[in-house]
Amino acid sequence: MANVWNKEIACEQQVQGGVGDDLTWNRRRWLSGAAGLSAISLCCGCRSTPFTGRPQLRFIPKSMEMSLGEQSYAEVLAESAVSQNTAWSDAVVRTGQRISQVANAPDFKWDFRLLASPKQNAFCLPGGKVAVYEGIIPSCENEAGLAVVMSHEIAHALAHHGAERMSQQAGVKGVGTVLGWAMSETTPATRELSMKAFGTGVQYGVLLPYSRHHESEADAIGLQLMAKAGYDPSEAPLFWGRFGQAKSGTDAPPEWASTHPSDDRRAADLAAKLPEALALYQSTGSRYGKGEKLT
Repeated sequence: MANVWNKEIACEQQVQGGVGDDLTWNRRRWLSGAAGLSAISLCCGCRSTPFTGRPQLRFIPKSMEMSLGEQSYAEVLAESAVSQNTAWSDAVVRTGQRISQVANAPDFKWDFRLLASPKQNAFCLPGGKVAVYEGIIPSCENEAGLAVVMSHEIAHALAHHGAERMSQQAGVKGVGTVLGWAMSETTPATRELSMKAFGTGVQYGVLLPYSRHHESEADAIGLQLMAKAGYDPSEAPLFWGRFGQAKSGTDAPPEWASTHPSDDRRAADLAAKLPEALALYQSTGSRYGKGEKLT
């Protein structure tokens, strides 16, 4: 990106005439100011994720995260029916409560719901609002499988992945605005081609890899959470194997173009992390193993 800016500024220095010189000077000064503000933002927004300690660029205040989580959760519950399967619903609440006790998030106002939908999905919003869809329960098979799903989603909220993505998108939008301004005197065709190349590069070179990294990080954090909550972590790679089979036959993009790692990769990565997770599991006071069967 710096090369694009430098080349454009060098071309502008050749502009003759008073108005052209003023535009060139103003744009260089504006770009310098934008770069300075970006550097300040990078310093102010740098945090670390819990459990992993990864440096994290995050501008969104925690209070805003919590407020957005509350609003989004209310909207989902207004549009979705709560499951009438009391056995599954009780398992969701029971499993969620055990995980929340080891999550070290005293400011979260936890809530756990099972929603009547065939979706094979679940989510946890900032503040501890957790919903599981009925469609994913068969792949869970037991409470430990359910703990794999719920601890993964809770890990996203604990690591502030949503706020990090919003911060990244805001940063990308800002850089795109600066790039568009810097190229405003080029031909429309050149400007359009450059902006498309920028968008494609950011999508496949930054945003999607970060999204896959978030998923892998949530898997790793979730493995620790379920082990500390007393569920056998060896169920994690087994769950992803079952989940992959349940999705077989559906169209899916290649991993490099996806927001998530492949199910096989996730299973293999979790299997590699099992020794540490099993040590945590053995050291916990209450162990439930696989828990109750759900299918």
